[in-house]
Amino acid sequence: MASTTEELDRADSVPLTSTLTKAALYGITRALASVGRAFVCLDPDFRIVHVSDLIDRLLGVGTATQLNGRRVEELLGPELFGPRGPLRQALLDGQMREGWRATLRFGSGPPRLVSITAAPMIPEHSEICDPRVAYLVLLRPAEEEQTCPEAPVFYSGVVACSPSMQRIFRLVETLQHSEATVLITGESGTGKEVVARAIHERSARAGGPFIAVNCGALPPDLLESELFGHVRGAFTGAIRDRVGRFELASQGTLFLDEIGDLPPLLQVKLLRVLQERQYERVGESTPRTTNARIVAATNVDLRVAMREGRLREDLYYRLCVVPIEVPPLRERREDIAPLAMSLLNRITAQHGLMRRISPQAMRSLLDYSWPGNVRELANVIEYAVAVAKMETILPEDLPEEIRLAAHGAFVPPQPLACPLPSPRGEATSTAAGEVQQLLAALEANHWRRAETAKALGLSRSTLWRRMRELKLG
Repeated sequence: MASTTEELDRADSVPLTSTLTKAALYGITRALASVGRAFVCLDPDFRIVHVSDLIDRLLGVGTATQLNGRRVEELLGPELFGPRGPLRQALLDGQMREGWRATLRFGSGPPRLVSITAAPMIPEHSEICDPRVAYLVLLRPAEEEQTCPEAPVFYSGVVACSPSMQRIFRLVETLQHSEATVLITGESGTGKEVVARAIHERSARAGGPFIAVNCGALPPDLLESELFGHVRGAFTGAIRDRVGRFELASQGTLFLDEIGDLPPLLQVKLLRVLQERQYERVGESTPRTTNARIVAATNVDLRVAMREGRLREDLYYRLCVVPIEVPPLRERREDIAPLAMSLLNRITAQHGLMRRISPQAMRSLLDYSWPGNVRELANVIEYAVAVAKMETILPEDLPEEIRLAAHGAFVPPQPLACPLPSPRGEATSTAAGEVQQLLAALEANHWRRAETAKALGLSRSTLWRRMRELKLG
């Protein structure tokens, strides 16, 4: 904590109106610091006009001085305080918000998860404060304070209210000084890559690259070259040396998505990397070393894959050092509303639109089972923004399956947009309902691609290709 003289000097640097104001500012700073709270004063344009010295403890010495005159979203993020952020809107409406959480970050200091209380300045108290101050934001390290049960947490691009997701946030915080390999599991569309990015951003490797590879998206030969690189002449078409993803991610994080689809040969090579940190480029015998941190993800049960011989047991245990399971959206329904609002803010900001969701439309979203999870919710919100004729999104602006589900109607699987064989080898007719049929089959098989492909009479690669074309996986 700064000395009394230093704090009074900082008070003198602000154009206050009286000695009483300077003394009050000093007293407030000391009183709040004694209970572990920092505060940020904002002008009507949401620029910072004063920051308490406790910010320096959270983000590094000198941060408080650097923040003067900056926009508050540079400190607390545009999700909350951007032009359409919920806390900015609440303050503009003269309302207080308490117990929200957000990631505090500025400059090169480490990010911190903090609890936020934001309130407009009461006019009767203006005589003891800088007359420019319109809003006050109180901050406290999140680990020291309980949040309101209904208050959403904004964490490295993720928003959630549910206890299950907040447990994941706390685990990610715990891992910020760890280099352990992480295995993220969960259904397709739950946000596994977003969690992986949060792990990277909260780690000591945040300054390095985050490199993502989908292990199910490429045939084995191309995937090997993608991961490890190749030398000129290693195979037909290899006209120059290629740097692999392990080399690119050497000072950062390599995210291996759909790790359950990794071919057996590459499982052996990946195991060597995890054990010895060494690999070889395709067509080269010289060992290379990588320092990449590995985060893997899958939407299949890897224990079943082990029993069926599709995944090496030793590789599984090397990958599953720190397991994180992301629950499906239907099991954390309290996250639907804040997710919908966050997605709406993001989409409308991209297009310069103003949209809000009516209570009736929100009820329809809450009543739906979301087999496609957060990815499906994002698609629905984008659809609603595109078709809504008015500023308020109404139930009729939602896709048909959402409206029917809200009324308890059963939505039968529709014929596929292009013929796919049925389990008996018959071809289905061509129609516009392929998405619904695939979603129904995927949900019935808990989004396990092998079982879904078998039920539909398809190869896994055909199923994957159709899912990718329809943006379902």
